[in-house]
Amino acid sequence: MPEQPVVSDSAHKLTAIEPAEEPYYAPTGNEVSLFEQCHAQQLAVMLKGPTGCGKTRLVEHMAWRLKRPLITIACHDDLAASDLVGRFLIRHNGTEWQDGPLTRAVREGAICYLDEVVEARQDTVVVLHALTDHRRMLPIDKTGETVQAAPGFQLVVSYNPGYQRMLKDLKPSTRQRFVALDLNFPTLEQETAIVERESGTDRATAHALVYLAQRIRSLRDRGLAEVPSTRLLIATAALARHGIPIRDACYAGLVSPLSDDESLVGAMEDLVNATFV
Repeated sequence: MPEQPVVSDSAHKLTAIEPAEEPYYAPTGNEVSLFEQCHAQQLAVMLKGPTGCGKTRLVEHMAWRLKRPLITIACHDDLAASDLVGRFLIRHNGTEWQDGPLTRAVREGAICYLDEVVEARQDTVVVLHALTDHRRMLPIDKTGETVQAAPGFQLVVSYNPGYQRMLKDLKPSTRQRFVALDLNFPTLEQETAIVERESGTDRATAHALVYLAQRIRSLRDRGLAEVPSTRLLIATAALARHGIPIRDACYAGLVSPLSDDESLVGAMEDLVNATFV
């Protein structure tokens, strides 16, 4: 994997490290040009799509393309507003304010990417609102400071609507602050090329794995909560490329991570055996 931009903790500054090569991303539509225009027009972006379809890789690719530092935040149930904005730390000689990752991105004009944003608490998501309209500012209640977003700052969030629909969702007042880009899995030929390139496997194996994945994805109607991602296919192909028998690689890398339900596992194993005779 290419080296990605990192965040330096020194003096709360962001240090952008140019990757050795362009992060590989194969567009499935016009998402690259839409993202570029959103950045140029200072619009926040919402990426919607199934797990492992390339949302994070798209953000990495665009950060490289736009020559902006990138800060990624993995959202979860315990993510508090202070985790994003910052907090006072107790030192031996008193207290000191430390910017959170969102505040650092705002100050330095970075792309701030909140992965699976619906996992965060609603009161945490609210702090994003002033950054997603014409104000482009971040109020810091604890210090009384209002930070104006530096040129180049962009807020990007992502989530999986298929998985979240029955569990959580963004409030309409939050959703309408973003331009939404709908992503999905690539076509068979596109995904085959991705798996072949990223895993180093041969084209025939990559093609068979993608064909298998497309058949497994049809099991969603039978209760499969998550379908096989391109990421899982790359991992499976890498196992097979390094000597693991293909059926064993499919079970460990593709079937077992998706479900513990005996009937679903059995159905997927049948598809594996039919694909790799």
